[in-house]
Amino acid sequence: MNGQEIEVKFYVGDLSKIEERLKGLNAGLIQPRVHETNLRYDTPKGELRQSGKVLRLRQDDKARMTYKGASKKEDGVMSRTEIEFVVEDFESAKQLIEALGYKLMVFYEKYRTTYKLDHTHIMLDELPYGSFVEIEGNDISSIREMAKKLELHWEAAIETSYHALFERVAKSRKLDESKLTFDAFKSGKPDTTELSVSQADVFGGY
Repeated sequence: MNGQEIEVKFYVGDLSKIEERLKGLNAGLIQPRVHETNLRYDTPKGELRQSGKVLRLRQDDKARMTYKGASKKEDGVMSRTEIEFVVEDFESAKQLIEALGYKLMVFYEKYRTTYKLDHTHIMLDELPYGSFVEIEGNDISSIREMAKKLELHWEAAIETSYHALFERVAKSRKLDESKLTFDAFKSGKPDTTELSVSQADVFGGY
C-alpha cells in the first residue's frame, strides 16, 4: 500500500459496543482479531523520530514493512505519506534493516480487528494500556461521518501516536519505554487521566 494515510483515533471504554454498531451497519469484516508484533527502528541518533518519520516491521497474519513520513494535523485528523508492503520472511527483513545500520528502538504489541464501511477502514485496537478505535479514509469528511455513525465524539480525537501515549504512562509508572507489552500492565491499566485523553464513547451520541 502506497499513498497518503489519513486517520483519526479515539480512546473508548467498550470495544464490543463499537463492534455491535459496525455489525448493525453491515460493515464488512476484512481482518478478524489478530495479534500484532511491531518493531520500530531508527538511526542510532534517533533521526527518524526527530523528523517525525517511522520505519516499522510488523508481524500479524503476514510480515509487513512500513515507512511513514512526517504527519500533518488538521481538525483532529493525522495525514502522512505511507509506504507499506508484505515481505516474505519476518526474520530476514529484520536482519536486513539491522544490517543497514538501523537500531531497534521500540517493541510493541496489540490485538486488532478490522472492518470496512463506506470507503473507510475501522480498526478496533486492544493495546496493553487500553482500547481504541482508529478510522482511516480518503478524506476528513468521510472519517467524520463514520465517527458520527459509531457515536464517537469528535472532540475526543487523539492527536498523537500509540507509543507517545505509552510514554506518558511509562514515565509515571517507571516502565521501560522501549517495551510496550501486555505483561507490563499486569497490575492494571491506566485511566483517562493518566493517559491524558478523553473517552469518546461516553457522550451518548455525536
